[in-house]
Amino acid sequence: MPELGWIIAGIALAGLVVLGVMLRRQAARAIADRLKWERRVKDDISSMRANAQAAAAVAEERARETLEDAERRRAEMEAQLGAQRQELREARAAQERRESRLHEREDRLSAEAEGLVARAERLDAQRAQLREQRQALQLEEERAAAELERIAGLSVEEARHEVIAAAEKQAKLTATSIARDIESTAKREADKLARSIITTAIQRVASEQTSESVVSTVDLPSDDMKGRIIGREGRNIRAFEQITGVNVMIDDTPESVLLSSFDPVRREIARITLVDLVADGRIHPARIEEVHERSVREINERVLRSAEDALSEVGIVDLHPDLIPTLGSLAFRTSYGQNVLRHLVECAHLAGVMAAELGLDVATCKRAAFLHDIGKALTHEVEGPHAIIGAELLRSHGEHEDIVHAVEAHHNEVEPRTVEAILTQAADAISGSRPGARRESLEAYVERMENLEQIATRHSGVMRAYAMQAGRDLRVMVAPEDVDDAGAHALARDIATEIEKTLSYPGQIRITVVRESRATETAH
Repeated sequence: MPELGWIIAGIALAGLVVLGVMLRRQAARAIADRLKWERRVKDDISSMRANAQAAAAVAEERARETLEDAERRRAEMEAQLGAQRQELREARAAQERRESRLHEREDRLSAEAEGLVARAERLDAQRAQLREQRQALQLEEERAAAELERIAGLSVEEARHEVIAAAEKQAKLTATSIARDIESTAKREADKLARSIITTAIQRVASEQTSESVVSTVDLPSDDMKGRIIGREGRNIRAFEQITGVNVMIDDTPESVLLSSFDPVRREIARITLVDLVADGRIHPARIEEVHERSVREINERVLRSAEDALSEVGIVDLHPDLIPTLGSLAFRTSYGQNVLRHLVECAHLAGVMAAELGLDVATCKRAAFLHDIGKALTHEVEGPHAIIGAELLRSHGEHEDIVHAVEAHHNEVEPRTVEAILTQAADAISGSRPGARRESLEAYVERMENLEQIATRHSGVMRAYAMQAGRDLRVMVAPEDVDDAGAHALARDIATEIEKTLSYPGQIRITVVRESRATETAH
């Protein structure tokens, strides 16, 4: 039996061993499962941490981009606000300037209104005086009627007619005297204001003076060069004159020749051509033609450059391109020795200053004055007055009608209707008549003086006439028994009208008729 017990014990031990092994395996499996679970948990935690870090990085990047975008938008808003503030400041400054000009204009208008009120008061006083005189005349008429009826035995109706005729004559004389006083006062005030404005314009405008003639001189290195210019049997000089269109005068003047032409552009081209030929030394017809073509291109460039410089100086930027070459050609044209393009620039500055003084549109007045003589560039190609030619040219290129009218009216070919036309006339007269601006030949000067005196002496009642101050003042002496006071005014106007129609002259001529009193009219 002991063996059985040992067997049982062995079996039990074996069972325990097996059970222990099984329990150990289960424990090992449980431990392995836990380790796997812990590893999965760790992996999940690592993955979640990585995802969280990636999400945080993305969120941080988005936040940074959002912040940069906000900063950029803030900077743009600040720039826009700065620009708006600058525009507001400029608009405020412009508004202040406009208000200042308006205040100045209001002050001028107030002063003019005060003058008009004073003038109205004087007129009221004169009307009252006329009423009193009329009443006195009525009383005198009644007394005269009674006296005439008593002495002459006239009827009341006849006496009334005579008294009325006498009263009308006296009233007309009185009214004429008062009208003359009123006209004289108005002229003095208008002349004073105009003189102030014109003086201001002249003082503020300083323009250089260039003077040219119809002859150009070309210096030669020696007199031998004259023979090369003439060529064999005059071949070179004939070719030169035919190609350039100017006259070459070779006289006894040492080492120089003269180029003569009415067209200054053509004369300048010929001068440059001859200078280049002399410098090169090769003078023959083919070479003359080649150098002439090059000189033409050079002059065309100078014409454009002169026009652009003048436009820039007066501040005009929108002139039609086709008008620029025409305008530039005026740099080589003169009027009584005055360069026409410089004359236009000077007129533009004068008109601008006077327009500013009067509160007008400065740009429009400057443009009208600058373009008023553009027709002189075409007078050798188109028949007619240069004012009408220039107006048609500007009208065909789309210039505003106010500018066109100022151009066509600046010499009274058309009656001026706008203040721009009047200012253009004034600027043209100031620029052309100021001392040293223009010159004329002795023959033309003497002829103009004689014509002035002859025009005056042709009128009846004129005893003598004297042209004074270089023809700018005409003194007319009349017979008092042939010309009365009213006739003196009419005579001055008739002489001024005839001078305007028959003579060409720079500036203005004042006509003074001298009798017992003096009547003065101005020919524009």
